[in-house]
Amino acid sequence: MPDNHIVFGAAAIPEPDRAWLAAAERLPIESVWHGGHVLPRTGTGEALTRLALMTAWTERVRVGTAVLLAPLYQPVVLAKQIADLDVHSGGRLSIGVGVGGEFPHEFDAVGVPVAERGPRTDETLEILRALWSGGPVSHHGKFFHFDDVELHPVALRDAGTGEPRPVRPGGPPLMVSGRKGAAMRRAARLGNGWMPYLVSPDAYARTVTTVREHAESAGRDLDASGFEWMIFLYCSIRRDRDRARDDVAKFLGKAYGDKPGGMLDRIAPAGTPEDVAARLQEYVNAGVRHFVISPAAHEDTLDVITLAAEEVLPRLVAPPAPDPEGSAAATLSTSAAGSAS
Repeated sequence: MPDNHIVFGAAAIPEPDRAWLAAAERLPIESVWHGGHVLPRTGTGEALTRLALMTAWTERVRVGTAVLLAPLYQPVVLAKQIADLDVHSGGRLSIGVGVGGEFPHEFDAVGVPVAERGPRTDETLEILRALWSGGPVSHHGKFFHFDDVELHPVALRDAGTGEPRPVRPGGPPLMVSGRKGAAMRRAARLGNGWMPYLVSPDAYARTVTTVREHAESAGRDLDASGFEWMIFLYCSIRRDRDRARDDVAKFLGKAYGDKPGGMLDRIAPAGTPEDVAARLQEYVNAGVRHFVISPAAHEDTLDVITLAAEEVLPRLVAPPAPDPEGSAAATLSTSAAGSAS
């Protein structure tokens, strides 16, 4: 982030809950997040409906999708829905986007070939940004075609002042998620931030280098644009170290239990606040400035977020901000090398 400040967000899993969100807003966190599928295999929600609930049930924090599966949506409808919610929220939305693909049947059901999900996402992001910029928009791409479309977000007045609520110029920030090269290129070209998941500190440092290289090739200065370096991080924090580790093993073990020895621990920190702070400091050294803490636990998830915000966050220290006369990329590479030693 531009001021080199470290912040925490929280994933409100398994479903948005009004009391949980109210309690989370009283903590020193800056954001809450939720994702969702169109046709999940279990009875869980969809990203935009969850976003609407979190927008209505919060007042202070940024509210975001982690993640919205962009290729499953018609982009003009999506642009309108998000713009309206952003006005209702007072400009608090952030849209994390990904390509999905783990449930091929939902792509089949909406008529989107899985193999097209990457280029469809790129085109969707371009359309969103164009429509949110105001004025008539014409677009003729590989997947979508329209002429002279102008988006008018919902007009609301502030309940206190009676003044019209402003529409955010350019719309909400777009945070690109993923782990592969195409996602990194997408973040560098079209994103306002990078938010990978299930990566170790060393792997995160490598993604920072890659995203910066792609941005430089595209002639884009990420530092000048306020680009955010984020991570969606599964973890458990407990007073009881063994309980925290048991949380992660039960929560992620079925899906990721075949990882090589120690790998699950590298991508999903677990332990006491002191243990987890030491692990998260490695991510800070690798370049992370905004952690989205996703409790890898089936119960007492607010306790995990509370310990993260009150006892882990204060222990983290950001490296000095890059010298304006020097290379930000070199500074991050040096920090990452130190974390791996």
